[in-house]
Amino acid sequence: MTGTLDATGIVERVLRGERRAVARAVSLVENAAPLLREIMAGLAQAAGRARIIGLTGPPGVGKSTTTGALVAALRKRGESVAVLAVDPSSPFTGGALLGDRVRMQEHATDPGVFIRSMASRGHLGGLSWATPHALRVLDAAGFDTVLVETVGVGQAEVEIAAHADTTVVLCAPGMGDGIQAAKAGVLEIADVFAVNKADREGAHATVRDLRQMVAQAERGPGEWKPPIVSTVASAGQGVEELLDRLDRHAEHLRGSGELERRRRDRAREEVESIVLAALRERLIAAHGREGLDRVAAEVAAGGDPYSAAEELLTMGTWAMPSSVNSGPQTAKPNER
Repeated sequence: MTGTLDATGIVERVLRGERRAVARAVSLVENAAPLLREIMAGLAQAAGRARIIGLTGPPGVGKSTTTGALVAALRKRGESVAVLAVDPSSPFTGGALLGDRVRMQEHATDPGVFIRSMASRGHLGGLSWATPHALRVLDAAGFDTVLVETVGVGQAEVEIAAHADTTVVLCAPGMGDGIQAAKAGVLEIADVFAVNKADREGAHATVRDLRQMVAQAERGPGEWKPPIVSTVASAGQGVEELLDRLDRHAEHLRGSGELERRRRDRAREEVESIVLAALRERLIAAHGREGLDRVAAEVAAGGDPYSAAEELLTMGTWAMPSSVNSGPQTAKPNER
């Protein structure tokens, strides 16, 4: 692949599954490059075939180890696998802080595996904008399964569920009060629970607490009940059972029509995030930072925020500025 950026060429190579082109396309997603809109349009018809599995949970629970174990199990089946590790951004370099590719080195030379850490880099719109684009690239490249792993802190931990067909929430003994975790909203997004490091003291208590919480949840007839699997991912224990539960959930999604609904919801969220990002760019182009600062100062001094917003909407030209491309721009350090 040459150094010249050509959208048509990148699309053709991604559709052939060429790893360098896939990596280049994901980099363009991270950077919100001007070519991105054309690339996404070219890949749209080829996407929608991969199974997307999200893995989340608090730091230290063993997400990367579990991801690596699932990769190995899926490869034994002959499936091609892509791993997208969504990391926070370094405030100094803008790069991903975590070393997921280092921790999964055993798969690095496997031609059927693609592993990429992706930093949000302060994009306006955050993960809700960047992640669907990256997933479309990996889906269109022909991977059978895409595993999405979050860093396990902040809103990204819950937000990633909106991008997956199946969400696995990992817990571990000694990770704190399960009820408090449920209140934080993390456990509510689970399609499958995995109690990792199940060889440690307290694992049975963690499983028991989760079962009680699952039993207390209100569900309609035929609605999916999240199973709880005990694993020791570092030793490969329980991984096949976890994969079996993931397969059962996939069957449930297809049979109930839930898969179509979830993917339609994802598409709606993706379109909405693009629209909102474009509107914000138009607002800035129409009024400038100075105009927004003036209105903000008036509101801070006791002005009506609704009237201020109406003023901006009424005064704006709302013509798409030439500087706006397919997505949000990377924020400068003092704009984050």
